[in-house]
Amino acid sequence: MKEERKRIDKIVKERVDTTDLITVPNILSFMRILLIIPFAILFLNDNYIWSTIMIVISGLSDCVDGLIARSLHQVSEFGKILDPIADKLTLLSVGICICIKIPEVITVMVILIIKDLLMLAGATSLLKRGIRPPQARWYGKLGTILFYISVGITVFMKIIDYNIPYLSVTLLSITAAAMIFALFKYFVVFLDLLQNSNNSSDENQEQKGA
Repeated sequence: MKEERKRIDKIVKERVDTTDLITVPNILSFMRILLIIPFAILFLNDNYIWSTIMIVISGLSDCVDGLIARSLHQVSEFGKILDPIADKLTLLSVGICICIKIPEVITVMVILIIKDLLMLAGATSLLKRGIRPPQARWYGKLGTILFYISVGITVFMKIIDYNIPYLSVTLLSITAAAMIFALFKYFVVFLDLLQNSNNSSDENQEQKGA
């Protein structure tokens, strides 16, 4: 009887864990990934109005998904992984498309790629040590929001065929600075996690030795 009860509890738990995949925040993250395709097609075919609409929708969903997750109590481990993946795919895809049309963005795009590669290397290093990588912080989101704003304004000026001297360069420089700041802050968090992990390991060894 006890074994049967344990089996039923296990099945129920697995079903609950599965339902965590289908939440409002996760649906928004999937939507951001799917929006990459129509954005790329529209933007590369010079349909700047609709491609801008795609980016605005993607950016708004990125801003609210965290709030929705907390307000609806739908924070999940899967969502913590899916959200940054959606962010990275969107940023890289949008950046590549815009670099093709607007060469001024290349510098910021290079900084973005370097930042993401370094963060990926840091997250991999933490996982190998059995440490869970940190969730997205406000300074990481700030860089993402500034990216959307600077890119949106740059694309909008291209739509109306109007050029304000140095505006795009200024906006993209601010975005690059925000990304570098976020990278520095995440590096500090990375060092703190390593330090705490080493301290915990030392304490466990001391307890075993005692």
